[in-house]
Order: sequence, then C-alpha cells, then structure tokens
Amino acid sequence: MIVSNLQNSQRIESLHPLFKTLFDYVKTHDLLHAELGRIEIDGERLYINNVNPECVAPEKQVLELHRDYIDVHILLEGAETIGWKALEDLQKEVKAYSEEEECALYSDVPTTYVHLIPGQFVIVYPEDPHAPIIGQGRIRKLIAKVRV
Repeated sequence: MIVSNLQNSQRIESLHPLFKTLFDYVKTHDLLHAELGRIEIDGERLYINNVNPECVAPEKQVLELHRDYIDVHILLEGAETIGWKALEDLQKEVKAYSEEEECALYSDVPTTYVHLIPGQFVIVYPEDPHAPIIGQGRIRKLIAKVRV
C-alpha cells in the first residue's frame, strides 16, 4: 500500500507504466464535476470509476482483494478511511474470489487504517486486502483500475 498526495505523484509514477498516464489524466480533468461512472483511458488496462458512495461504519465494511488490478483510490470530496490487513493474516473468507467480479471478500478486522482528505490517494496492490469507504456521509472519489 502506498499513501500520498496528488501533488507528489511523480515520486511513484515509475512503479507502473500506466501510473503517469493515470495521474496526468486526473490532474488535467475536473473529475469532481464530471459525470459519475466509468471513464475509459486505456481500455481494460486502465480505467476509472467515478463514484459517490455513502460511507459505512468500520465494523460493517469487509476487506476486498483483487488479483488482476491495482486499485488507486483518489479522494475528491469528503473524508474517507480505508482499512488494511496483511494478506497472510486473512482468516475469514466471506466470498471466494470471482474472476467475473475480480474480487474476494473477507470479514477480518483491519490492522491499519488510513484517513484520507481530498487530494490524497492510496494505491493498493493485489497483495493488499483493503476496506474502503469507511466513514460518515457521502464522498466523491475515483477508483482507478490499473491492470497488473
């Protein structure tokens, strides 16, 4: 997991060939006022889900795990907490991995929490079980999907 500010994205852009494309796009478009939904950047290799979810209490959120994509959670408005737990410590599978949904779910309690404010992002790799959208009220965020 990587946590940073959009203004410092150049520090990690070399970690994946599509990170620079993603961050350049985010920095040059007004996505807070853009239509909700999927934004195509490079087909199935790189796209963004522009969402406006209602946050949930920590005890109601599950950890999700992906295999084929790196998630980049970018907060645009509101306050969000994202939980994390080490992959090797997961014990409570709720839903087995589904290739169609590209996700598995676990009810383990996160061991670490990251609190985001607008302009910050979290990168979660396939080995990073994460519980997003924890907090109160509605938020506006981007969930970029970067093919591994």
